[in-house]
Amino acid sequence: MPVESVFPQLEALLPHVQKPIQYVGGELNSTVKPWDECDVRWSLMYPDAYEVGLPNQGVMILYEVLNEREGVLAERTYSVWPDLEALMREHGVPQFTVDAHRPVKAFDVFGLSFSTELGYTNMLTALDLAGIPLEARDRTEDDPIVLAGGHAAFNPEPIADFLDAAVIGDGEQAVLEITDVIRAWKAEGRPGGRDELLFRLARTGGVYVPKFYDVEYLADGRIARVVPNRSGVPWRVSKHTVMDLDEWPYPKQPLVPLAETVHERMSVEIFRGCTRGCRFCQAGMITRPVRERSITGIGEMVDKGLKATGFEEVGLLSLSSADHSEIADVAKGLADRYTEDKIGLSLPSTRVDAFNIDLANELTRNGRRSGLTFAPEGGSERIRKVINKMVSEEDLIRTVATAYGNGWRQVKLYFMCGLPTETDEDVLQIADMAKNVIQKGREVTGQNDIRATVSIGGFVPKPHTPFQWAPQLGVEETDARLEKLRDAIRGDRKYGRNIGFRYHDGKPGIIEGLLSRGDRRVGAVIRAVFEDGGRFDGWREHFSYDRWIRMCEKALPEQGVDLAWYTTRERTYEEVLPWDHLDSGLDKDWLWEDWQDALDETEVEDCRWTPCFDCGVCPQMQTSIQIGPTGKKLLPLTVVK
Repeated sequence: MPVESVFPQLEALLPHVQKPIQYVGGELNSTVKPWDECDVRWSLMYPDAYEVGLPNQGVMILYEVLNEREGVLAERTYSVWPDLEALMREHGVPQFTVDAHRPVKAFDVFGLSFSTELGYTNMLTALDLAGIPLEARDRTEDDPIVLAGGHAAFNPEPIADFLDAAVIGDGEQAVLEITDVIRAWKAEGRPGGRDELLFRLARTGGVYVPKFYDVEYLADGRIARVVPNRSGVPWRVSKHTVMDLDEWPYPKQPLVPLAETVHERMSVEIFRGCTRGCRFCQAGMITRPVRERSITGIGEMVDKGLKATGFEEVGLLSLSSADHSEIADVAKGLADRYTEDKIGLSLPSTRVDAFNIDLANELTRNGRRSGLTFAPEGGSERIRKVINKMVSEEDLIRTVATAYGNGWRQVKLYFMCGLPTETDEDVLQIADMAKNVIQKGREVTGQNDIRATVSIGGFVPKPHTPFQWAPQLGVEETDARLEKLRDAIRGDRKYGRNIGFRYHDGKPGIIEGLLSRGDRRVGAVIRAVFEDGGRFDGWREHFSYDRWIRMCEKALPEQGVDLAWYTTRERTYEEVLPWDHLDSGLDKDWLWEDWQDALDETEVEDCRWTPCFDCGVCPQMQTSIQIGPTGKKLLPLTVVK
């Protein structure tokens, strides 16, 4: 039976909300497939507003991968703002997809991609609006499988009660394998109901189904063990790793938004993974090994993507894009090819030691010369050794001198506050570094209109990193340290006026810390916050620290733990961590040794260019580092005259 669109009911509500355009769908390159011609149907969600969710590469890739498959359809849904949520509840309009405005509850799978844990309350809002029971144990065969992915899914335990399943790692092959399991189960007449489908998914070894695992606790609140409660379920669930990115050139037809979004550009992922070994960086650790897309593969994706979208800027994405072994040839080749079209190129924040002026000039040749962003992360040489960010202040000053000398007038410097072993002095050296940057810029240019912006965020320890055992800095200590830094910058008459200072207080970071290293007991807090009206916790104007604190005090004491237990407490080697049964490929002993190296201020090289450090990923995941150079040119295409 076809599923009816809810758009007639929704349309009547749109004149009464802000930005109604984000709910109407119909974007260029969006896909609507006939419901009855498909036997497996996915609803994909990035649990944030349309303007943040639509450009998300992960959802866009899976949307296209699934819709290319015959008999499979995928549609997208995003979080609705509170004004529309209230009207939907009042008029009985359920959570809907933007493609065909079908109710989310009608799909086989409701897949959510979490890049941050602060989207958990938005997930509960969507489930509630969809009419899907919040807790997995209350769902029936008529409800979709609620599936989590994305970086935050590497510890799904805080939302385990609300999930049917989670997938860790790359999603391209995983969603197709899951689709095949669902299709076979449905073709057989749904034997064994929902429970049998979940068991078949769990049995693959690549899908985590929380209901098939029991968590046992010690008297002091720590986890004793996590154990399968059903025969045939693996003790550990492995991450998915896509090898040979050239075989997965997605998105081929990038979505072009109707409403303004956070990124107005076409993006191409030029490589996946990072082995720089920054100890704070979860993304770098969990996406190992490095897998480069070939220079010809990049060229083909850019060519097809620009023709399909009409964008005027191409983002070359990765965790450290300037580290691509052929980045100079990539940038020059693209700049040469699109000179007439004035297509601009951009990189995410650039490593100081990977920046060179030739690369920067190629990136800006056809586009505007905006500010440059560098991320030293730590203010002092000592703290950069702790976090394994091997960049000296001399490197930074030399780099910004080159930039200022070649016409740039603005640089942005990103740091973190609250790093392990950090002192006030480490943070105050950020002010000294910023002043030295301004001084050097004035010296090189002979002008005083040089600007630097210091942007600083609170450090949050993440699972599957060497810092997963580290204590998090408390709110009061974080705020006091940032206040001293602000005063040091603004109190300098000679340079302070040229230094912008942006920072977040410690409150959102502590809640993110609770959610990132929490276990199943934290689920009660998340649900209580949602029921109390918590929405869009990643947005400063919607986040309520007081609400989270109230609900922690309400839900956690009966479990024998509290907020500090999850955040500011240091863990020991012997402790069973909530995510230990989820295998990112990283050897736990190697992570512990790297944590000890951090405390000893010992740096570790990048294994792309040195012998293996035995992190465990390549042998355990049966993968390998894939880098160039290929020796090929971008594409055998001539510049259009």
